[in-house]
Amino acid sequence: MENYSFKSIVWKTTLVHTVTYFLIGLLALYFMDYTAIFADPEVATYMRQTDTPWVAAGPLFQVVRGLLFGWAFFLLRQVVFARRSGWLIMWLVLVIIGILSPFGAAPSSIEGAIYTNLPVMTHVIGLPEVLLQALLLAVFTHLWVNHPGWKWIGWLFGILFALVVLFSTLGMLASMGILEVPAGFSI
Repeated sequence: MENYSFKSIVWKTTLVHTVTYFLIGLLALYFMDYTAIFADPEVATYMRQTDTPWVAAGPLFQVVRGLLFGWAFFLLRQVVFARRSGWLIMWLVLVIIGILSPFGAAPSSIEGAIYTNLPVMTHVIGLPEVLLQALLLAVFTHLWVNHPGWKWIGWLFGILFALVVLFSTLGMLASMGILEVPAGFSI
């Protein structure tokens, strides 16, 4: 039961969320061409452009979201961590409440499709990214919490977390013009 402690669940969830958010977001940025999508006049009024300091700093703010997810997972620990298929329950809760039915009119949500002027395809295009990130968050958090003896997973997420913080900070400084980006290098 030690691995179901508040501290353990919140810490592990925060690291896993921040890392998976960054990695999946980076893949989506490049492979789904978010720079072009966010520059579309219909989307540009709703989403910040990808070269702003706020977007570069986005992964740093995921620590707060990770803490909140961890808190929620702790409250559901007997359902999501005590069962072998708990990762699936966790993922479905994230998808149903966090993606499809949040209280706000977010892109890719039912409310977003009803109440925003975003093109329908904008809602559809974002779904693979958020569904995959939620899946990875659920699987890796469930795995790590239930296998506290697997030190390698702690090292892996700890190192990746440090790199995410470093890269996000460097990106933020570069987008603010404080850090010079070498010629020929594009983000």
